[in-house]
Amino acid sequence: MTTTSIRPAECGEPAARRSRPGRPGNPLSAFTGFPRAIWIVFAGTVVNRIGFLVGPFLVFFLGSRGIPSSQTPYVLGALGAGNLVGPAVGGWLADRGSRKLTMLTGLLGTAAAQGALFAAPNVATMALAAITLSATATMVSPAASATLADSVGPEQRREAFALIGWAVNIGTAVAGVLGGYLAAHGYWMLFAIDAGTSVGYAVIVAVLLPGQASQQADAASEADAVAATASEDSSSTSSSSGYGVVLRDRLVRKLLPLLGVQLFIYSLTESALPLAIRTDGLSPSVMGLVAVVNAGLIVALQPVATTFLARFSRTPVYLVASTLIALGIALTGIAHSPAMYAATVVVWSLGEVAVGGIPGALIADLAPAHARGRYQGAFSWTWGVARFLALTAGTTVYTLIGPAFLWWSALGAGAAAIVGIATLGPAMDHRSAGRS
Repeated sequence: MTTTSIRPAECGEPAARRSRPGRPGNPLSAFTGFPRAIWIVFAGTVVNRIGFLVGPFLVFFLGSRGIPSSQTPYVLGALGAGNLVGPAVGGWLADRGSRKLTMLTGLLGTAAAQGALFAAPNVATMALAAITLSATATMVSPAASATLADSVGPEQRREAFALIGWAVNIGTAVAGVLGGYLAAHGYWMLFAIDAGTSVGYAVIVAVLLPGQASQQADAASEADAVAATASEDSSSTSSSSGYGVVLRDRLVRKLLPLLGVQLFIYSLTESALPLAIRTDGLSPSVMGLVAVVNAGLIVALQPVATTFLARFSRTPVYLVASTLIALGIALTGIAHSPAMYAATVVVWSLGEVAVGGIPGALIADLAPAHARGRYQGAFSWTWGVARFLALTAGTTVYTLIGPAFLWWSALGAGAAAIVGIATLGPAMDHRSAGRS
């Protein structure tokens, strides 16, 4: 998000972003120079995502427990509903109490919920465990994102968030290799490793992550910038401990729904894409191919792409990347073979690589220091709503109206969101400059 611009004076980039530390000629220089806290979150994220095993195989696990297909949506719906609770709670706790304690609560709660889901004797208790699982798991992200924003200045936030996105995909790639093998040897192994990696991340946080001192120091140093922009947006200086500070922010109120549209489109890769593959009579292995292509491209290209794109202003990069994502996902509507599906995945994966850490860093740049957890919580909540709608409304539209309507409507909605974000670009740059 915050990045060196080729022509900063013309692109509206803050002065603090006009120089980016790094080693000339080093293709990985964007991921150098971070403080210790960033690498702690990176390591914990890799460990945690390696255990991302239960979700992709949950339907198969429910079948092994004798849960009929007619009752499966109750558990899946509960899993999606937890995404509407966890981010809001996590963001509030991160600001009200401690980033570190919030992360520990979410991680240990996730481990306990994994065990409860595996041991649940019926659909009702499975649904209760599922909503607890997703709620506790999504508590972690706002606190971790606020920790990133506390630890680096605006000139490095885009790269820091891109690094964590890279960590997610490294772990996901390993999980994709492990998942099928472990499931064939017993679903209990999936739950055990998932819970174990959550505990592992918690141990990393408990032992290595600093406490709240860095946030408090950063908040004090940013007080003058907050006061300077108070006349533009009085919400930035609100001392409210709730989400009113976000809701009163006119710019963020406009931005979050636009980001939500884009996140909904991206979430169709989790819900409608498998339906399309199944509709074409292709085997589940094609979905595995899709996952491998996506994760593989991001793991291979993210560091180099982040370093290369750091020379360009964030808004044009984000708009082009968002176009690639929307176009690639919409092209799923004309894919009917493994090769064609793989080709569409390449298109939207390249867009995902280019997006890097822009959205999370953008929210961090727009937030006053005292409310970073809640701003990140609002963003994570927007993601949760988008994912929930993709799992419910997206699949309903696919089955009742038709695939073509869904895919091309997604393209139209994506184009409208891109135009909307482009119109907010100057205001976002101005606000970010005031925070620098």
